[in-house]
Order: sequence, then structure tokens, then C-alpha cells
Amino acid sequence: MRIPVLYNALLAAAATSLLATASLANAATTLNLSYNGPPDADKNAVHLFATNLKRLVEEKTDGDIQLKLYPNSMLGEEQERMEQVINTPSLNIASFAGLSPIVPEIYVSAIPFLFEDYDAAHQFFDEGDYWNKVEGALKQRTGAELLGVIEEGGFLDFTNSKRPISSPDDFEGLRFRAMDPSQVALYEAFGASGTPIPWTDTYMALKTNVADGQMNPPMYIIMGSLYEVQKYLTLANVQYSDQFLIANGSWYDGLSDADRQAIDAAVQEANALNREDVEKRVDERIQFLADNGMQVIEPSDEELAAFREKGQPAYIDWLRQKDIGDEWIETALEDAGQGDLLTD
Repeated sequence: MRIPVLYNALLAAAATSLLATASLANAATTLNLSYNGPPDADKNAVHLFATNLKRLVEEKTDGDIQLKLYPNSMLGEEQERMEQVINTPSLNIASFAGLSPIVPEIYVSAIPFLFEDYDAAHQFFDEGDYWNKVEGALKQRTGAELLGVIEEGGFLDFTNSKRPISSPDDFEGLRFRAMDPSQVALYEAFGASGTPIPWTDTYMALKTNVADGQMNPPMYIIMGSLYEVQKYLTLANVQYSDQFLIANGSWYDGLSDADRQAIDAAVQEANALNREDVEKRVDERIQFLADNGMQVIEPSDEELAAFREKGQPAYIDWLRQKDIGDEWIETALEDAGQGDLLTD
């Protein structure tokens, strides 16, 4: 008489086990997405991208893959977050500070005055041979996958508190906050000095005259309230402002073809939305800065050419000092339509 009872118990246990297994199989995968800056889509284009990416990934995978957002470097500073994304299933949006220690060749993409407009920058990153090499280098060195280049604020412009800048000669004797050593090299080419200062200390450095100026896109000038301590804004379109979406390689490679295609499509769509938002708001952000007391200087074509003629050779010399091979520089310049620069 016990056999049917035991048999029924085993059937019940098996059914429970099957249900549990099915539940686990159908359970959504939740992935952390970490990045810099506040959770404010109006002020932080990286957060705008992250929120759009979360929505699109969850839509395109029918909820099978979900993203949990961690803004404001909640999961650590740049290097910590890079270690996390290399070693654990996750996503990270890295700046130059996070990616350049692993792939210093990305500094080539920041050659000043490399792009005439947004379309040229988009083509460079979306279709260029140089950027394919960057993606391959990251994959080879760490296993991580570089999924996209995120437009985070437009082009960088110069600001300072001392005088209008419309030519390289106007830099003489000024002190600038630099994001990294590459910017120091650029300032020195113009006759100024540069000191690397963390973004979080930039406002106070400008307010206390530790530095006279800095460069950032209008979005960051507003985000950091730098217009309160800077008088002059020079629209020089120095460098394209971007960050980099990185995925854990083992996780990405292990996706089904359908899920991988969904992720790639979500990244592409979120990036397009970011570009549209950033670019349509540049003029209104410049107007905001003017309305809040900044004098806006628009250099002529001849003045911009003078910036380019002094800034690009100095920056390329700095790249070579970092032992970045000419093949990287030549490929990038060819992709940007400036292949004659090395022979000038």
C-alpha cells in the first residue's frame, strides 16, 4: 500500500523540480549597467542613453534581459568598473579614464579638430577601420566587447575667466584645467599651461583661480555650473565628446543569436536617440550660457585653421611619445579624411 503513496510523492517532487527548473530557465537575466554622472536625462546625456538602452533591451528581448542602472559611479570609479565588466557579467559606460589604460590607442580618436561636423564623427566611429582596430584590441587584451560609442555632449569648447580667445595667441600665459595629459599637450602647444584636475574639483579650481579655464561641451559647462566662474566661451569644436559602452565578453559571446542581435539593435537605436537629442540641444545650451553671462566667441575659418595648424602636430607628437604606432594615427587620419596631415 505504501508504493502508490511513495510513487505519488516522487511524481509530485519531480513535477516540483520540473517547475522550478522551468522557472529558472524562464527567469529574466538582470545585468548591472554602471556609468558616470547624475540620474538626470536633461543634464546628463549618458543617463539619457542608459535609460533608453534599458527600455529597448527589455522590449527587444521580451523582458528576458533586464538592466539595472547605477549612475554616479555607484559601483566604483573608472578603473574599478572596468575590472568589474571584464570579470563579471555586466555593462559599463567608460570614459577615456577607464578605457585608455587598457587601450591607449583610443587617444588617437581625440586628435583635436579631427572632425568638421557630427556626420564626420559618426562615420568615423560607425564605419572606420581605425575604430574596428580599437574594438579588436580591447577584445584581444581583455575579452570584453566594445558595443558602442556614446555621444555625451557634442564638441568640446574652450572657456576661461580672463579674456576672449579667438586664436592660439590668446592662450599665452593662461592656466587650464586638463582632463588628462593629452589636453596638457594641447594647451602647451598654444602657449598656455595645463594641469590635470578631476572633474569633481574643477568648479572650485576655477573659482579659486587655480586654473583660468578648461574645455568641455556646453552640456558639461551647464552640468557643472561652470558658467558661474567662467566669463568667455570659445566655440572651437576642439574634440568630439564621447564615452564607450563595454560588455563582459563571456556574457556577450554566450548569448543566443537572437538575444545578441536584440542587444546590438538596442545599442544602435539608443545611440541614435542620444545623437538626435544632443545635437538638437547644442544651440539652446549655448544660448543658456550666454543668457547666464558668458560672452560667446565664434572664431572665423581662418582662426580655426590656426588652432588646427598648431594643435594637431603637437598632439600627434604627444601620441608618439606614448609609443602609439604611426599605423594607428595614419589609419585614423585616413578615416577622418585628413590623411595628408602626416606628410605636411
